[in-house]
Amino acid sequence: MHYLHNVMHSQTALNRRFFLKRGTATAVVLYTASFTASAITPPTLRVAAASDLKFALTAVCQTFTKMTGQAVDLQFGSSGNLARQITQGLPLDIFLSADEALVLSLFDGGFAPDKGALYATGRIALLTPKNSRLQLPKDEAEARLALANQLQGVRKFAIANPEHAPYGRAAKEALQNLGLWEQLQPKLVLGDNISQATQFVTSGAAQAGITALSLALAPEVATLSDAYWLLPASLHTPLKQRMVVLKSAHPTAKALFDFFQTPAAKAVLAKYGFSV
Repeated sequence: MHYLHNVMHSQTALNRRFFLKRGTATAVVLYTASFTASAITPPTLRVAAASDLKFALTAVCQTFTKMTGQAVDLQFGSSGNLARQITQGLPLDIFLSADEALVLSLFDGGFAPDKGALYATGRIALLTPKNSRLQLPKDEAEARLALANQLQGVRKFAIANPEHAPYGRAAKEALQNLGLWEQLQPKLVLGDNISQATQFVTSGAAQAGITALSLALAPEVATLSDAYWLLPASLHTPLKQRMVVLKSAHPTAKALFDFFQTPAAKAVLAKYGFSV
């Protein structure tokens, strides 16, 4: 311990002689630059969000970064899986869920200081790949009459897993209300989240499926699909989406949380089909 103290003392003295040799002004500049950089450069904000937000939230965060210089790391997945990972210790600043009940549950469990805020209501759409033979209905009445016959030729039908993806639950509920669930259940391919279910359709692995309207409207998806039909909101429980700053958050996360509620951010969400 005495030896270590002497080494540290010698190194401190060496550093002092170096700065004195180079000049006091140089020492002050180097110290000030180091202190300023550490003081004004906040850590990258860690944000986890439901997969239906993949394109919309990416655009919103790019705008925020350009305005503030604050870097944001986005992670997308099914809301249920993300909420479970948060309870298991996943370090995050903000969580945007496609199911508000998951955010309220995190609050009840002590993982969030408050109940957060509603930021949007989502919708679901029936999606077909390029060159599909499936004729999409014009309304709910036509869907009930025509889809049952048309879907007989479908080998695979994609939805997100209803066990942990809110958009999968909404898809199941809508298909049940249309009287199509029993017919399609043996043909289902389940995506871990709504983004993966959408990829099954756009890649042709499934001949049709139910996606988030926000994904159907994204140019990256639209160029790979034939068409979509917006399912009536009356067919499923409203997809009320809630966000929250978590207890593990860095103080700068509040600025991003507030930005998500600005007219600029809401305009982007509305562009992708969300009710805000």
